[in-house]
Amino acid sequence: MEFKHLRTFSEVMRQGGFTQAASVLNISQSAVSKQIAQLEHSLGTPLLERQGSHLLLTAAGSVVLKRGEAMLRLRGELQRELDDLSQMARGELRLGLPLLGSDMLFAQLFAEYRRRYPNIQVHLIEGGSLVIEKAVLNGELELGGSLTPHDPAFAFQPFCNEPLDVLLPAIHPLADNREVRLAELAETPFLMYQRSFVLNERLVQACQRQGFTPREGGRSGQADFLAALVAAGQGVVLLPSVVARALVRPGVVRLTLTEPDELRWDIAFIWRQGAYLSRAAQAWLELLAERRS
Repeated sequence: MEFKHLRTFSEVMRQGGFTQAASVLNISQSAVSKQIAQLEHSLGTPLLERQGSHLLLTAAGSVVLKRGEAMLRLRGELQRELDDLSQMARGELRLGLPLLGSDMLFAQLFAEYRRRYPNIQVHLIEGGSLVIEKAVLNGELELGGSLTPHDPAFAFQPFCNEPLDVLLPAIHPLADNREVRLAELAETPFLMYQRSFVLNERLVQACQRQGFTPREGGRSGQADFLAALVAAGQGVVLLPSVVARALVRPGVVRLTLTEPDELRWDIAFIWRQGAYLSRAAQAWLELLAERRS
């Protein structure tokens, strides 16, 4: 049994098929099939069975997937510890960034990190908090930017705590105001984020505490597109102030959200509780702390 076979098996299940896994691993589909067959041969048991176009794990496959991913995580941590012995002369950082606000908050930080540590290879993934959290737990990411979690499975370092602004169509009855309370938007459709964004859940809960359930006017993970939908009169969107300020355009006005106070964009960088953090990861956290001070 080889680690590359375990990684291929894990990727097949993560991606939901041989073709998709081959694309991610940058190898041929036949190579993926061969590696799975070699893994099954070495273990002496089938791991997968097909039902139509779907792949299902056998009982043995479930055990191998669980233990194999744990072994891959341990191997990764071992490699990171060994990389540290070379004092940042080589190594990698697998980093997740939030889709919202990354260009404004992290572009310069990322450039400074690369300037300081040119020999560290950085692998970036962008996504909503749920995507980032899952990738951190399964070992795909070492660090990830997410709304501050309440799950004890994560350790975290706070980074920013931004208020939310409201983008309204210029024709909205409240467009001439400077401030708005969430309850005042009860009759207006809300433009929501992709389902992987924890901010959706927080927004819905805040609305319900104000006595209403928000009507959905559309969804997107792209702030520019959400602002364009606002300009087209499709609803309102709540965005972190740092993002909203850059999206004001003809047909769109920005108001300060005054209530509720607890509805904020609190970004932290998370890692698996108890996991070893490479020096590359520690250096990123140190850079973030410098910029906050």
